[in-house]
Amino acid sequence: MAYLIDLKTIAIMDLSSGLNIGQISHDSKIDWLELNETCKTLLYRDKKLKLHLYDIETEQKSSILNYCSYVQWVPGSDVVVAQNRGNLCVWYNIDAPERVTMFPLKGDIVDLERTDGKTEVVVKEGVQTITYTLDEGLIEFGTAIDDGDYSRAVAFLESLELSSETEAMWKTLSKLALEERQLHIAERCHSALGDIAKARFLKDTLTIAEEAAKHTGGNGYNHYKVRARLAIMEKKFKEAEGIYLEQNHINEAMEMYQEMHMWDEAIQVAEAKSHPELETLKRNYNQWLMETGQEETAGELKEREGDYMAAINLYMKSGLPARAARLASSREELMSNSDLISRIAGALIKAELYERAGDLYEKIRDYQKAMECFKKGKAYKRAVELARHAFPTTVVTLEEEWGDYLVSQKQLDAAINHFIEAGSNMKAVEAAITSRQWAKAVQILEIQDSAMSARYYKKIADHYASVGEYETAERFYVEAGCTRDAVDMYNNAGKWERAHKLAATYMKGDDVSTLYISQAKQLEEQGKFKDAEKLYVAVEEPDLAITMYKKQRLYGDMIRLVKTYHPDLLQDTHLHLAKEMEGENNLRQAELHYVEGEDWKAAVNMYRAADMWDESYRVAKAHGGQQAAKQVAYLWAKSLGGDSAVKLLNKYGLLEAAVEYATENCAFEFAFDLARMAMKEKMPEIHLKYAMFLEDEGKCAEAEAEFIKANKPKEAVLMYVHSQDWDAAQRVAEAFDPESVSDVLVGQARFAFDEKEFAKAESYLLRAQKPELAVKFYRDSGMWQDALRVCKEYVPNKLQQLQDEYDNEMTDKSTRGAESMIHQAREWEANGEYARAVECFLKVTNKLTSDQNILEKCWMKAGDLALKFLGTEKAQMVIEVACPRLAELHKYSSAAELYLGLDMIKESIDMLILGGEWNKAKKVAKELDPRLEGYVEDRYKDHCRNQGRVDDLANVDVIGALDLYAEKGEWEKCITTAEQQNYNIYKRIFNDIVCAEGLNKSDAYRIWADLRDMFYDLCENMGKSQEAGTPQYEEFQIMTLISHYYAVRSAAMGQGSLESIAMRLSVSMLRHTDIIPADKAFYEAGTMCKAAGSENMAFVFLNRCLDITEAIEDGSLDMLDHSDFQDTDIPFEIPLPEKPFLSTQQHEEIKEWVLAVSMDQRVAQILPKDERNTYEASLVASDTGIRSLPCIITGYPVLRNKVEFSKPDKVANKDDWNKFLMATKVSHSPELKDILKFIGAFGGAAPNPTYSFQ
Repeated sequence: MAYLIDLKTIAIMDLSSGLNIGQISHDSKIDWLELNETCKTLLYRDKKLKLHLYDIETEQKSSILNYCSYVQWVPGSDVVVAQNRGNLCVWYNIDAPERVTMFPLKGDIVDLERTDGKTEVVVKEGVQTITYTLDEGLIEFGTAIDDGDYSRAVAFLESLELSSETEAMWKTLSKLALEERQLHIAERCHSALGDIAKARFLKDTLTIAEEAAKHTGGNGYNHYKVRARLAIMEKKFKEAEGIYLEQNHINEAMEMYQEMHMWDEAIQVAEAKSHPELETLKRNYNQWLMETGQEETAGELKEREGDYMAAINLYMKSGLPARAARLASSREELMSNSDLISRIAGALIKAELYERAGDLYEKIRDYQKAMECFKKGKAYKRAVELARHAFPTTVVTLEEEWGDYLVSQKQLDAAINHFIEAGSNMKAVEAAITSRQWAKAVQILEIQDSAMSARYYKKIADHYASVGEYETAERFYVEAGCTRDAVDMYNNAGKWERAHKLAATYMKGDDVSTLYISQAKQLEEQGKFKDAEKLYVAVEEPDLAITMYKKQRLYGDMIRLVKTYHPDLLQDTHLHLAKEMEGENNLRQAELHYVEGEDWKAAVNMYRAADMWDESYRVAKAHGGQQAAKQVAYLWAKSLGGDSAVKLLNKYGLLEAAVEYATENCAFEFAFDLARMAMKEKMPEIHLKYAMFLEDEGKCAEAEAEFIKANKPKEAVLMYVHSQDWDAAQRVAEAFDPESVSDVLVGQARFAFDEKEFAKAESYLLRAQKPELAVKFYRDSGMWQDALRVCKEYVPNKLQQLQDEYDNEMTDKSTRGAESMIHQAREWEANGEYARAVECFLKVTNKLTSDQNILEKCWMKAGDLALKFLGTEKAQMVIEVACPRLAELHKYSSAAELYLGLDMIKESIDMLILGGEWNKAKKVAKELDPRLEGYVEDRYKDHCRNQGRVDDLANVDVIGALDLYAEKGEWEKCITTAEQQNYNIYKRIFNDIVCAEGLNKSDAYRIWADLRDMFYDLCENMGKSQEAGTPQYEEFQIMTLISHYYAVRSAAMGQGSLESIAMRLSVSMLRHTDIIPADKAFYEAGTMCKAAGSENMAFVFLNRCLDITEAIEDGSLDMLDHSDFQDTDIPFEIPLPEKPFLSTQQHEEIKEWVLAVSMDQRVAQILPKDERNTYEASLVASDTGIRSLPCIITGYPVLRNKVEFSKPDKVANKDDWNKFLMATKVSHSPELKDILKFIGAFGGAAPNPTYSFQ
């Protein structure tokens, strides 16, 4: 029984014994298996439709059919029927699976039927069923064999014509018949197969058996001759020999061997049995060998007998000199026979057995002939071995010849090492490449001269590229100088980023861009937009990818790229697309882009214009909130009007809000309609607001009617009062609001007073019962008599107070005039009324007199009295009035004297400076407040500068003088003056400014720009003189660059989009800490990195700042740890600042932050690296030492994608340059424009930006 243990394993069990007799493991799942009836053969099929045959006795497995869709044993036989696609396959003899009978068919086998001695295969072809009849005779043969009825099998086979199938059956039957000792059957089989020899042999055997049967009985098959003959037939000669010797028939055994020409075995039998004819047998054997031309065998016989010379002669005669040489070499006595050896060697050479000949010559020490033979026979191994001790100088030549020979024999692997031994490395490389030993070829090339190796590296690279090992191929392309091939390889493989990186490293930037853009255009034409995008981005031309997607209307991809590379233009892009979509009536997409572009109001208006109010309301509510939704609902309702509007507003609960909104927006008619239909209580409020609107429009009559409807008559009265329509105001007040009548009369009175109609005004006020207002108006107008009259008559209780005011006024008038005022002042002084005296003196002004001496004396007197008799506070007030007046009269010395009296030294100095009395000012500052000496000096410098007195200015302010010389173009004087100072004054100015506090802000741009311009002009003029190229000149150039960086940083700090550039500039300036204060530089870089979110760099820089601060306090840099800045261009040797830049509070804040961050696992104390494996801000690559140029915008190294300016060594990173240009364009900042103007002079002309939205 055969069964499945699992889906891939078959077990075969003998049910009679219960033993497992076999197990078959298969590599696929098995879906059908069946044993034949005799259980000797197993058929099984797997899921791959392969049909397999397994012989249980021999345990042999074979595959007999592919694509097997049907298989079945024919019942009662060992015939197999199967289907292979369009073929019907029949194995009539399964013991010969290679012999298969095939018939073409169109349908599928559905069944196999065997009835009434007839076997049919049922095939379904479409809707029809067709039967194929098998050869019953062939089937019956198998049945007869299984039954052991060999005669019936013969009968069946005799009825058939001989074919491949019947031939296999005759062979099977002959084998089985011999096994069963049915010799007559076996004879018939061999006769049918045409094997006459075996048939005759079997017939003679049968005759012997019949004779034996007559004498011994039985069938005679056990007779020794029969058994021996059958053994001979099966080629079991030893078994036959044993049978003969058992019966002591030695001669028959010997004859058997002689008949089979097995003389050696015959002689062995004779020797074993000491046969008397042994020698005769040997002679006969030898004679037979010679007669039949078997000299070799005869020689072997002589060699075994010890007759070596005879053996050699026979070997030579038989044309086997090698056998003769072997024998001669094994016997020393033969090797001494020179004639024999020469004859053998000659025969070997004639037979072209050069190696054997050489071996023979070597043994007789004839090395020269041996070498010649080895070389002729291409036995280079033997030749090299011989040369090592006999001809050592020829070893190298032989190795090379050996390698050449192996190459000619296509044994390239073996040739490589011989070429290496010979020193022919290029031949070794060629052999390695030809034999595809790429690794070995590389090993050899690595030790060769690069110029010679380049052409081979190209072949190796081509191989690795063909097998997909791109990185290895890249390395060898680069070694071969075929960088373009490596780039093409990566491009063909779709590895755009890697290709671009390689191209950027080894090719010119323009060439890289041109190459990739052209390839991208081709991909674009082929519709491979993603691949084209990768190429555009790889060469940093995302704008071209954006344009491509826009042209293809792939707006999603377009937006994605704009968001990535131009986030500042993302909003404009959305709005642009939204307008396009709206124009195409694609409103949903337009809405999406309007919303993404943060202009949802445009989407609302779009839907309004399309009369899609529900969509408009939805957008407004979703993105503008409830207030916006109310406004849209209002407009929607207004467009509907009437009852529909009311229903709509009630639906959204916005009726009241809509009424209010309508009134606020002057849509009164709509408001009245809504209120009349649904909110009548709102009518008065609407009338009021409508009235106020009409009032503003100047329609007073209509406004009056609305005020009355709103029950607000007083508002109508006030309206007429405001417009001075007194009659109308009086009319409305009397008719609707009597309480407002008095207000009307007061208003009329005010107007009458303004018009000088005092009597009328007085009557109005008296009618309004407001006499006190009449008194006030008369008094304010200076009409004291009328004021006293009205007061006496209508407000007597205030008469005395008014009388006192009148007396004081008259007193003031009586003392008017300069002389009377001075006289009055002196009287007050004499009476000890110093405060009043001071007031009188100060009242003397140029309105009273134009005599400057009188004015000066009066104001000086007021000042003297105040200083002597009034308190400090009052005296200061007097001085602050008198001194400016004296200054207006150009009495600066007098004013200075008064200021000194109150110890207002600075003000005194200012007066002296205004008077041009510089020596007095310097003396006052020196004697009274030395702190102001610098102030006086600065003012003097400004004075000289403003007056153009350059020579005087040079005595006190060399810098100022130099600036003036520069402005006037007097460069020779400028340089001469600066040379007298040894340029130290410029360095002092630079140090003072970079050390100053409060300049790390956008407001300080002008200071940095002036410093930058000064040094730029200085360098320009030094460059035109003999100072060009000196160390001093180089130092000033560095100061110019640093000043430029500070100016750019200051301007960038005022623009939100340039914060990253400001940060990079602060980081870049760390490479100049040998010039600028180190602690200040690290503090500014750290704080800007911290603000930008670059916490790793912030941590390193601020930690360094703390270390430098501690070093300043210790007075030494010896303890400073430089490990964080290894392999960077940040200097270690820096000047130690005199005092720390940080305040105590700043120091503590930084210290706390550094301690807190040091505990954060996310922050590492490392500096970021770029593609060079170097600190990203370092100009010098740590691995190669290559120095990159600094970016003119950020100071960072320019590695690729650079913008080149017309002046040498002036470059910029493309991204930073474009960002700066965009910020300038958007902000219109004068500072940014000034920087671009300076860069135009400093770096020369630059290319235009490449991106625009259009």
